[in-house]
Amino acid sequence: MDRRVLITGGTGSFGQTMVARLLNAGAAEVRVLSRDEAKQEAMRTRLRDDRVRFYVGDVRDIDAVSKAARGVEYVFHAAALKQVPSCEFFPLEAVRTNVLGSANVVDACERNDVSALVFLSTDKAVYPVNAMGMTKGLMEKVAQAHVRNNPKAHTRVCAVRYGNVMCSRGSVIPLFIEQIKNSVPLTVTEPTMTRFLMSLADSVQLVEHAFEHGQPGDVFIRKADACTIGDLATALCNLFEAPVKFDILGLRHGEKMYETLASHEELARAQDFGDFLRVPIDSRDLNYALYFDQGDPSHDHRADYTSDNTTRLGVPEIMSLLMTLPEVRQHLDVPMISSAGRG
Repeated sequence: MDRRVLITGGTGSFGQTMVARLLNAGAAEVRVLSRDEAKQEAMRTRLRDDRVRFYVGDVRDIDAVSKAARGVEYVFHAAALKQVPSCEFFPLEAVRTNVLGSANVVDACERNDVSALVFLSTDKAVYPVNAMGMTKGLMEKVAQAHVRNNPKAHTRVCAVRYGNVMCSRGSVIPLFIEQIKNSVPLTVTEPTMTRFLMSLADSVQLVEHAFEHGQPGDVFIRKADACTIGDLATALCNLFEAPVKFDILGLRHGEKMYETLASHEELARAQDFGDFLRVPIDSRDLNYALYFDQGDPSHDHRADYTSDNTTRLGVPEIMSLLMTLPEVRQHLDVPMISSAGRG
């Protein structure tokens, strides 16, 4: 893969994993755009690879994004405000980064004739109840509106949507491990709450699948198993041979009891690729007669794809899955196995 690639938010969990993967695949140059110069310096020191170039900047600044995108062929847009509670208290900041910043990335890609752009979205964008999910949903709409309004655009824009990535920034797993090591009760908001479980390898494969197979306006979804937060906490306690003790906090600002990866409306037109779902863009135009006079007479009764109705993992299965994660094995001082990761 002799390509030049830009990753916005490239010092995050996904970005660092993707940078390493691209370098191993033979990328000619990988550019990292982010605001955090300290993380960039740590990444530069760790990688020591001249093919990685770092750009300090914010996606809110169109000029900064345009300079970073000059001469690249592919862009992964991972920069975002992702913390649900902080977005609840500062929703306009979430809008500026997740919505307006994403629009800047699209514009910068078009200015520089980038071949393909993939947006990273989240299950919280479906039926959103919090500011983070709402702005991520609008981010998806920004991508699709660009496709509808620019049918001859040079840049192929699509999106991927996935659930919680285990051990990523914001994941509860590192917090639980720290609490176990400090011999304090695990802070659980609601034990019966369900969440999808994905590894970083799963999320990277989803993005690669979108780059290879995506058409303008597509949303690709990675299928995933789920578990309750209570069972996840119990599985970690069992792995570390710690007593199972919870401190029940109650739902945080903007939290849902379960997440939705795809709505039933999306599933009605989705294509199934085994591990992935492809949801093509609704390509109807602003001829509103199509909506009121020529609507789709077939009504699909299938359910949404949620963390409550997907495959539910029990404690032993969660323990086995956690043991595939390098971060967990490192804390347990267990050597990594060659078949690490799922899929």
